[in-house]
Amino acid sequence: MDLRDGRAFWPTDNGLIQTYPPLRADTAVDVAVIGAGITGALLADALTHAGLSVAVLDRRDVASGSTSASTALLQFEIDTNLHELRDMIGQGPADRAYHLCRDAIDLVGELCRQLPDGCGFGRNGSLYYASLRRDGRMLEREQQAREEAGLNSEYLSSRELYTRFGIKAPAALFTPDGAEVDPYRLAHGLLARVAQRGGLITDRTTVTQLEEGRSSWTLHTDRGPKVQAGWVIVATGYEAEQFLGHRLARLKNSYALATEPLAEDTELWPTGCLIWETARPYLYARTTPDRRIIIGGEDDPFHSPERRERRLKSRAQRLHKALGQLQPQLDTEIAFSWAGTFGETKDGLAYIGPQPGKKRLLFALGYGGNGITYSVQAARLLTAHILGADAQDRADLNIFRLDR
Repeated sequence: MDLRDGRAFWPTDNGLIQTYPPLRADTAVDVAVIGAGITGALLADALTHAGLSVAVLDRRDVASGSTSASTALLQFEIDTNLHELRDMIGQGPADRAYHLCRDAIDLVGELCRQLPDGCGFGRNGSLYYASLRRDGRMLEREQQAREEAGLNSEYLSSRELYTRFGIKAPAALFTPDGAEVDPYRLAHGLLARVAQRGGLITDRTTVTQLEEGRSSWTLHTDRGPKVQAGWVIVATGYEAEQFLGHRLARLKNSYALATEPLAEDTELWPTGCLIWETARPYLYARTTPDRRIIIGGEDDPFHSPERRERRLKSRAQRLHKALGQLQPQLDTEIAFSWAGTFGETKDGLAYIGPQPGKKRLLFALGYGGNGITYSVQAARLLTAHILGADAQDRADLNIFRLDR
């Protein structure tokens, strides 16, 4: 099934960076990763860096699914506010989840510095504004929780928000700990490094069956050849239900657009920071290195790719109107618009770890608005799990366990 519609910005802007052949012969590796998007790329990079042999398989071309539809806002904030997450899972685990997302931003920055083109990584902060007056009071409670957790965050009154960012809203929280990246280039850059280390990357190869043995798995494919692996990691987003046997997340569509580049003398909002709001579903916006604005939102429940495609034009027009209301001083024009389907969990947390009862079958499902930061931690934690995790890593995995 197609995971996106429209003309996504990243693959159009970057062009076809690299293709890989389908699986042509039986092979044996330490770890097989199913999914060659940004999550699979991060996993394969961490695993090969640790000295493990890896095969990556994807039914599509590399990074052509959900990764190419991502808007790639890197935030420690997740879809569930910290004070609300504390009520759901406890203060310690909630605070730790937020810190893991914050640490992941640094890890993405380090990865991008190691790659030749930097993958469009930039730090510019994150602004979370109140959509309604009552949300301003909620942000006061959220700021208190962040301060208690030791997170870098600043409460802005309505006047301070307008003075600094030109946005009319009851209140906002600003943190310098936000960043952005080109997820398509990052996935390709990491997979190229995996291939240089001897990892096997395959395009257009569908895993049709997982056969469990005593100490390994056999991956059967539509191409005929098989992969023997000590461990299997499924990194296919909501399509993972094929291997889980049930669905862990609610499916939604999110719509996005990228504007034409703005003139050099056009003043963007200060720092070009990430912007998002308290409403659910929420609008979110960022800039690109070539001075485009990407804005997304208008989420709705997923029913079918055909319905998602029919709604794309009207949703893009509504997003463009919302951008005009948010930044009325800017004269913008739509250049690209697209839609993608993603998974949303009840607590806003990813699912990372082994499937109960199948210790060598692992999942890395970065559902929600923090897909990339969750995937960074999934790569770290699952690599540690395979090699022998310490107590802290085991505690971190417990936060994201599949049977919570």
